[in-house]
Order: sequence, then C-alpha cells, then structure tokens
Amino acid sequence: QVRLAESGGGSVQAGGSLRLSCASSYTLRNRRFIAWFRQAPGKAREGLAVILSAGGDTVYADSVKGRFTISQDDTRDLVYLQMNNLKPEDTAMYYCATQARLGYSLSPADYTYWGQGTQVTVSS
Repeated sequence: QVRLAESGGGSVQAGGSLRLSCASSYTLRNRRFIAWFRQAPGKAREGLAVILSAGGDTVYADSVKGRFTISQDDTRDLVYLQMNNLKPEDTAMYYCATQARLGYSLSPADYTYWGQGTQVTVSS
C-alpha cells in the first residue's frame, strides 16, 4: 500500500503563487506515475498534471498548461505542484494520486492510491 500526504495549500490572492507538496511512502526511485487532481464543490475531479518518477516525462491538462509545473525530488520521495498566476477558479481541494501501469493518464479512475487533499482558496 502506498500512502500519500499533500501539504502547502492555503489562501492567496489572484495572481499569487503556491507550491503544493505530495509526500510518498513508496520510493519514487521505483518508477510510478504521480498526478495532481483538484475538485471544486459540485464539480467533477479534474486531472491537472502527471509525472513519471525517476526521470520520466510530464503531461499537463490544457487548463493549467503554462501556469502549473509538476516536478519531483526522488531523493526525498516528494512531488511538487508549483502554481503561478492563480485565479479564483483555481479554488478547490487538491489531491495527489499514484498508479504504476496505466501511463500518463489524467483520469481519476486510473489511480489507485490517493492522499487526503489540501485546500487552495484564491480570492479576487
């Protein structure tokens, strides 16, 4: 079983930045896909970005391309989501999740293990 824990959420004004962290109990030196998702009240969970650990590529949703960056520190088993130029519509609970076999997917259904989430609130 892989345990994930998100941190770094908070409240920020529009145009600001936040960096979210996802700590994994499973070593990222073994290749796994780790993705960030978000879910706003009343909306479906949305895939934002995915990275293949230990030197793999990244894939982004069009909605965040150019503003959000996913990265990893596999020596510390951490995956980050740097979020810049935040907008009120970015307000949501943000989750990280991982799976080992289904490629660079941004579909929540493809992910096995999930963290508890961290709240991001962007005010105008």
